[in-house]
Amino acid sequence: MVFLQKMLDFYRDREYFASLVRIALPIATQSLVMSSLNMVSVVMIGQLGETELAAVGLAGQIFFLVNLILFGIGSGAAMFTAQLWGKGDVPNIRRVLGLSLKLGLVGSGIFWALAIFAPQAALRFYTEDAAVVALGADFLRIFGWSYPFFAVTFAYAFVLRSTGNVRLPMAVTIFALSLNTFLAYGLIFGNFGMPKMGVAGAAWAGLIARVLECLLMLVMVYRKRENPAAASLRDVFEFDPKFAAAVMVPVLPVIANEFLWSMGITTYNAIYARVGTEAIAAINIVGAIDQLAFVAFIGLGNATAILVGNLIGKGDKDEAIRYAGRSLGLQILAGILVGLLVILFADGIFNLYNVSPNVIESARALLLIMAAAIWLRAANMVIIVGILRAGGDTRFSLALDGLVIWIVGVPLAALAAFVLHWPVELVYLMALTEEITKFVFGLWRFFSRKWINNLAQAIT
Repeated sequence: MVFLQKMLDFYRDREYFASLVRIALPIATQSLVMSSLNMVSVVMIGQLGETELAAVGLAGQIFFLVNLILFGIGSGAAMFTAQLWGKGDVPNIRRVLGLSLKLGLVGSGIFWALAIFAPQAALRFYTEDAAVVALGADFLRIFGWSYPFFAVTFAYAFVLRSTGNVRLPMAVTIFALSLNTFLAYGLIFGNFGMPKMGVAGAAWAGLIARVLECLLMLVMVYRKRENPAAASLRDVFEFDPKFAAAVMVPVLPVIANEFLWSMGITTYNAIYARVGTEAIAAINIVGAIDQLAFVAFIGLGNATAILVGNLIGKGDKDEAIRYAGRSLGLQILAGILVGLLVILFADGIFNLYNVSPNVIESARALLLIMAAAIWLRAANMVIIVGILRAGGDTRFSLALDGLVIWIVGVPLAALAAFVLHWPVELVYLMALTEEITKFVFGLWRFFSRKWINNLAQAIT
């Protein structure tokens, strides 16, 4: 009873919950719409067949890498902008945004070149299936043009979120993804008087939606000059070596972290794909469900990063630690509940796919493993993204998130697939050993309190 009372007292903070809901709910809503419409897109592609589903899924791995690199840049910048917002320093927020834009355009430009000029070489990393490579290359040559536009949208969205304006990025993203779904339905199947283009139609739908998303974001941001994200051309194009160095010292480990982690995830998918086309099709089906189930954790993790960063910027370290601890406990509880809901309700989704019974059976087994482990992944997200990065502890985060996947997860998954020749379900299970390792060391770092650093003081 004493322990229970202490727990209730720990969570009896209306201001914490009000702030958390105000920030987390729009982010979670945005993630829910993204995941729901992504699932709709996967279902639509799945109606074309297993080869098409595998091709678009593997082509999507290139965009996944773009997304993760931009996430590294954006979340690295947001470490500063959240603390600067807590301090009320708008000019430096805009300077950080300008640096984030430049880095994002360079990073996305590399993958744009890969998608446009060498798509088949990129896809052969994942599979030797000629039909899958050909279809995936057709998709990339079109959709690859969206990467720079997405980089611009991403940079502004992260700065807006870190200053507490979470509704604008949510509204812009919902518009873009709704448009993407509408166009995909028309262009894939030839509905609404549009040409029937199959996989190419999905690519065109994505490109058009991303371009319009970027334009809408810029219009909405610059409609009000007092918006902290309304950086001038000077802020965007100016390059101050001293300022850039001060920002990049903690940001570079975040970018390296996301690059290493995303390469690890895409290596997992390459391993799954080499188990077989049916295996990667099953992984893609479960991946869409997983994204949908993970939306609440994304909202809570990002909201924690903003709140903790704001408090550190204000100089209130003790309250930052309390907020971080509350969020970690909530994330674990939510993970357990969501895992149970996935097991109870997700099975009916499999009937929407036009794939073989073998794929469905494999996906069903993978889903059970994913649901049982989702609380662990949710906890790691709030530890790494919501706590350690918010405190500027980026070097430890790099070791925890960017290296453990290569030291533990990838070798064990490769061993299971290529040496032991286990089925994809057991390969996936071996990959999850990475999450157990991260959770143990992440908890240790959190309780050590060594993760708290005031980044705002370093550039002002």
